[in-house]
Amino acid sequence: MAAAPESPPPPGEDDGRRRKRHGMLKLYYGLQVNAESGAKGAAATTDPCDINGAHFKPEVYLQRLMQEKSLNELMDKERDMVRQIRSLDSDMQTLVYENYNKFISATDTIRKMKNDFKKMEDEMDRLATNMESITEFSARISGTLQDRRQQITKLSGVHMLLKKLQFLFELPARLKKCIEMQAYGQAVRYYTKARTVLDQYQHMPSFHGIREDCSVIVAELCVKLREQFKNKESDAHQLAECVDLLLQLKEPADELCDEFLQHARHKVDEDLRMLRLQLQMLEEGQVPSPGDPGDGDKPHPMDVLEFTDTGCNVFLSDMCLVIASYKDLFINRPGTGVQEQAYLEKVANQKLEVFVNSLMGQYFSYVEQRVQLEKESSDNTLLVRALDRFHRRLQAVEKLLPETESTSSATDIVAKMAHDRVIHYSEALRRHFADCLTDVRQSLAASRSLSKQEGSNLGDLLQTTATSILDQLKTVLSDLRAFIESDITFAMQPYFREPFCVQDVREGLVVGFLKHMFTTCSEFCEGSGDKSSAPPPLILLLSRLCLDYDMTTISYLISLTDEQFLVEDKSAVTPLSELCNLAKDTAQKLLDHYVKVQGLTISQMLRKSVETRDWLNTIEPRNVRAVMKRVVEDVTAIDSQVGLLYEEGLRKAHSSDSSKRTFPYSSSRQNQRSQWSSYAPSSNMDTSLMSNIQKLFSERIEIFSAVDFSKVSVLTGIIKISLKTFLECVRLRTFARFGLQQIQVDCHYLQMYLWRFVSDENLVHTLLDEIVGSAIHRCLDPVTMEPSVIEVICDRG
Repeated sequence: MAAAPESPPPPGEDDGRRRKRHGMLKLYYGLQVNAESGAKGAAATTDPCDINGAHFKPEVYLQRLMQEKSLNELMDKERDMVRQIRSLDSDMQTLVYENYNKFISATDTIRKMKNDFKKMEDEMDRLATNMESITEFSARISGTLQDRRQQITKLSGVHMLLKKLQFLFELPARLKKCIEMQAYGQAVRYYTKARTVLDQYQHMPSFHGIREDCSVIVAELCVKLREQFKNKESDAHQLAECVDLLLQLKEPADELCDEFLQHARHKVDEDLRMLRLQLQMLEEGQVPSPGDPGDGDKPHPMDVLEFTDTGCNVFLSDMCLVIASYKDLFINRPGTGVQEQAYLEKVANQKLEVFVNSLMGQYFSYVEQRVQLEKESSDNTLLVRALDRFHRRLQAVEKLLPETESTSSATDIVAKMAHDRVIHYSEALRRHFADCLTDVRQSLAASRSLSKQEGSNLGDLLQTTATSILDQLKTVLSDLRAFIESDITFAMQPYFREPFCVQDVREGLVVGFLKHMFTTCSEFCEGSGDKSSAPPPLILLLSRLCLDYDMTTISYLISLTDEQFLVEDKSAVTPLSELCNLAKDTAQKLLDHYVKVQGLTISQMLRKSVETRDWLNTIEPRNVRAVMKRVVEDVTAIDSQVGLLYEEGLRKAHSSDSSKRTFPYSSSRQNQRSQWSSYAPSSNMDTSLMSNIQKLFSERIEIFSAVDFSKVSVLTGIIKISLKTFLECVRLRTFARFGLQQIQVDCHYLQMYLWRFVSDENLVHTLLDEIVGSAIHRCLDPVTMEPSVIEVICDRG
């Protein structure tokens, strides 16, 4: 009965069975097991009852089982062994099937190897036979020539000597033939090969004649080589060959150095002439146009990049070729003595250095002139690329001849050009700032003519001006960053980067422009030239601009510059605090000047109104004078103007009757008639004494003190100057009764409106009290008007 098919084992179990099967095969064929099974100890392999061991004895194993196992256990053991035998048979069949192709291939290979080895054995037998034959023939020849060997050697030496003598006798003819064929190199090799022998044996007549003939022919050869050397159409390879041959012929090295450099100079001078022609074309006003090939053979003007490329690809390439060829011929020449080489190297280096420095000086001059023509260009990209290529190619020249220090000279040109570009941008910034001021003045003039109110758009003008200046500065800094891009060779060099970034850009451009701007603004306060007629709104706007720079803009600009240009060393730069203080001082100076100008403008109106009126013959006042209304209107306009740029500021608390006070007025007795209203000529108290006593108890008023950056402080300063002028003008006039009463009406009208513009209303009250008091002192008939009448007139006015 056939056994049921077993299910396939899992993958892990299949691998374990395969390893076990291989181990059994090794045991069966008597192979050594691996190190793992060998590590279990020799005792396990010598057990006669180990069915897998090499010393297994079936009788002993069967006897032990029968003694130790029961019948059921023996039957189970039998079934287990039958199962293992079947498994081994199955594994053996599988192993044979899996390796059947290998067995067939191995059989074929062994059969083929037998055939190949048989052929090889036949060939080896033939080779051995041939070797024996060769050995036999060699022995016979050696025996035959044994007696003639020395004779043959002597004859061979004589033959070689005769060949050399034949070469010497034929040397003049060979030299002539080579010269006719223009094989100058072969002729020099013939002569140098025989020169030592001819010099050594020149005392012999035959050799002396050959030497003389060769000397004449070699002299002719030298002449031809020099002619070829001086030929302008000879290329570098021909020149090098000529110099090498002449040096082999013992021509003076000094003369050859000079002639080589002189010949090379013709070609290099032609390159420089082309560059000089380009400069002349540009100086004559011809403008380079990209992609213009010119008219036929006539050269066209080149832009700075094309000019630099031409100089690098033509002049510098020829210079490098000349230097390399010169050093190979005269300095690094092999095969010369130590002393001779040292002398030649010293002399040749001196001549080469003079030659290179002379030509490189001209080239640097032309490059500097060309790049100087670009200092006012609007685009840095082309210029920086040209300078980079110029600097990069000069490094090759310095590697060939370090004594020239070409890179240092190139860096000086690059640094000077970068400095000139910074100066150009600095001048452009200053012109832009001047244009901004002009635009502001024009806008103010247009606003004044249209709206009759100067400075009504100051906020917008300030924003436009500040934005325009800042944007222009940022654009300039962005353009100058082209000089320090990472792909520019000279940008990373410390001898260029630090002076350019710190001295030129930060200090020369940014700090220099800020100082120029503040200086220009300060000049508006000095009253000289065109700046003396600057409109007050412009002065106010510049004051706010400088204040904004102090608060935010300077810090932003300096931080932006330090970040973009990597300014790390702050020891040699202008401190930020110094610039901020300068901006704040300028803003303060401008604001003080604005207060002074506006105060003097109103003062001028008040002074004329007092000086031009006949106060002794005036009529009884019925209304407020028009000039007082104009003063109030102007102060109101100034208040609106300043409020567009500055904050309100701090005020002292106003009293409830600030707009109801009526002159005459005493600060010690509110809502009552003052001392001045009760004044009469018969009074026993001297009015001058009363005035002085009143001043003792009033607070001192500083008229021209510095103002704060606030609207209230500015208006307070202007009103102080105006009322002080009004006071001084009143003190110089003499009044009649109605003149005094008109002053009372005017002062009350001013008090009704001016108190709201100042930080402390008592300041206005005090100054107006002094004005009325001075008018009473200067009055011939000091009879004051009733307060109720004054209020009616002012309310009606």
